[in-house]
Amino acid sequence: MRSDGRNWDKERKIEYHIGYLKYAAGSCLVKMGNTEVLCAATVEKRVPPFLVGTGSGWITAEYGMLPCSTKERTLREGTLGRANARTYEIRRFLGRSLRAICDLSALKEYQIIIDCDCLQADGGTRTASFNGALIALYQATRGLLAKRIIDRDPIIEFAGAISVGIVNSRILLDLTYEEDSQAEVDMNLVLTESGRIVEIQATAEKIPFHYETFQRMFEVAKAGISRIIEEGKLAIKPLT
Repeated sequence: MRSDGRNWDKERKIEYHIGYLKYAAGSCLVKMGNTEVLCAATVEKRVPPFLVGTGSGWITAEYGMLPCSTKERTLREGTLGRANARTYEIRRFLGRSLRAICDLSALKEYQIIIDCDCLQADGGTRTASFNGALIALYQATRGLLAKRIIDRDPIIEFAGAISVGIVNSRILLDLTYEEDSQAEVDMNLVLTESGRIVEIQATAEKIPFHYETFQRMFEVAKAGISRIIEEGKLAIKPLT
């Protein structure tokens, strides 16, 4: 048993609070254990310069941590004048993963920006952000379809994300901060509903690991993602 009572192959309870913000085109407060992220979608009638005139839309993401989301106050990046390397990396992770599961041509030169603000961090903030961002994106695309701005669903396939690692030589699914800080191996995984790979980020934090270990971690994460996807589909059911 882990400190929060879970088995080694069990993810934390996930909750989606849809329509959390009044003015966003789509919004979702996602909770995975003690990690909480507020995800909000904005639709803009413009695209980056390299897409102008192509008929293709764009999806991108922003990510940030509020000052009191961690035990020690996190400095606002606006105060520092720039985002740190971790923030940029997570933004790219989110944008890449969301675009990979969408047909951008269906957006007709509209851009959707997903803002992910971490309210409370206890490990897995990027994977929680992806899960919440997809729900917010789904809401935004339903609005575009309802207004007949677009005529087909840009989301090709539902997906989910989770972390998995090795702590004290044991595989653990969906790491808390305490577990992540001690991890010998850390991996973040995004998979589609049909099991196709969107993103794998795997790092030997302390000790290199064998391919067989990677396979076991992958299978554990895949099972967890399947359950997360089912929770997400239940959450959006009232919107369908």
